[in-house]
Amino acid sequence: MTSLTKNFTLAAALTLAFATMGANLAYAEDAKPEAKPDNEVSFNAALTSDYRYRGLSQTRLKPAVQGGVDYVNNPTGLYAGAWGSTIKWTKDLGGDGDVEIDLYGGKRGEIAKDIGYDVGGLYYFYPSNGLHPSANTFELYGQISAGPFSLKYSHSTTNLFGTADSKNSGYLDGAFNYDVYDGYTLNLHVGHQNVKNFGAGSYSDWKVGVTKDFGVVTVALAAIYADTDAYIGPNGKNLAKTGAVLTISKTF
Repeated sequence: MTSLTKNFTLAAALTLAFATMGANLAYAEDAKPEAKPDNEVSFNAALTSDYRYRGLSQTRLKPAVQGGVDYVNNPTGLYAGAWGSTIKWTKDLGGDGDVEIDLYGGKRGEIAKDIGYDVGGLYYFYPSNGLHPSANTFELYGQISAGPFSLKYSHSTTNLFGTADSKNSGYLDGAFNYDVYDGYTLNLHVGHQNVKNFGAGSYSDWKVGVTKDFGVVTVALAAIYADTDAYIGPNGKNLAKTGAVLTISKTF
């Protein structure tokens, strides 16, 4: 082989090597997950067959329309949002109003690798509810999570949802959300509501459900129950009885 041929062969090999390296580097860059923007805003809307909160129906076991908006600052973990739903329970107690508006804000992040935290405050606002004490409620909350598990405690700094002398009531709940197969997520929940100075109003609740994101919408089906007969609607139905709840939602 002549010197000229050797040089040409070496040059071709080097050119191919650098071209392959460049392609691999470009592929590696493309394979990196897309970085999140510093600030994100999202909206959500839902239709549910029964608005259950801590096991209790807020709509006399009837459907509700819901929606909200969320903001998060990714570098700091700070977030804020608002959410609303149609309700009926304030009228059941002799008041007025048919809407609940939740305003919240807090901070989430990691304590250690794979151990997350979420702390903040939540104000439940019931316009023109007319109850005495008012149904409006403020809670502070803190949550610890690890993988599919989470444990949360919420503490009221006001009377709890119109119950007299119930300041400093607390709700402790645990959840397990696990992707079991092909995007189907198992949802397990158990909680206990302690109502200060109203022992008959304290109770435990649970939920077993499954959620599937179909892209166009997310569908959730759950069985929900609370072990109390202290919450009865004007139609005589137990608002804590076991019920199947179907929810169709969309985040955009």
